[in-house]
Amino acid sequence: MKYFTLIVLFALFSCANKEDILLPKANTTIVKNVDDLSPIYIFFRTKGKDTLAEVNRKNSIISTNWILNVDKRLPLRLAIPEIIKLQEKKRTEKAHKNEKAENYYSYADTIGKNLAFIPFTNVYYKLEKPKSGGAIFFTKNNEVLVDGIVVKQEELQTYLNKSLNNKSIQYIFCFDKNLNFGSYIQNKIFINSLKLPSSEFNIKQEEFIY
Repeated sequence: MKYFTLIVLFALFSCANKEDILLPKANTTIVKNVDDLSPIYIFFRTKGKDTLAEVNRKNSIISTNWILNVDKRLPLRLAIPEIIKLQEKKRTEKAHKNEKAENYYSYADTIGKNLAFIPFTNVYYKLEKPKSGGAIFFTKNNEVLVDGIVVKQEELQTYLNKSLNNKSIQYIFCFDKNLNFGSYIQNKIFINSLKLPSSEFNIKQEEFIY
């Protein structure tokens, strides 16, 4: 749908529209074009002192690629439970299931000046801390903790290269539940840039929200 990007950018960034969503931002594009899609929106809402995640999936079709437009201000503790519900709805649907249909998060590429997407079809979220070792923690303070040690993002690949010599280690990615969705997407894009063994990491992905 060639006009989709322009339509969505207008819908999401128009200040006059009460349905505005502030999309996450990054400086690179993982996926630029998605066809045969259904947009789903998760809005940032407030009620008194409470923050709420409000889902609008009126136009979602099970057999299509789903684009989740999630407000970057939402904390993961509110956004991820709603995303899990959407995932389960699509995974358990039998009548109109399309094995080729994917799920993507949308974000704004500030360098390319375009709407971009990152796939998360195979991610299985766990609302807990992992019970085994090998966890990489992304904290709400934008720190990365590995084996209890604070590691700078630019040094993480080197650290993992040394650790991955031990074939028994399989690292798991964990995110603070109070991390906002914008930071979460930036971290996922960073993870995408890491060189990890595909045989261990790309079959079934689990992410822990602790």
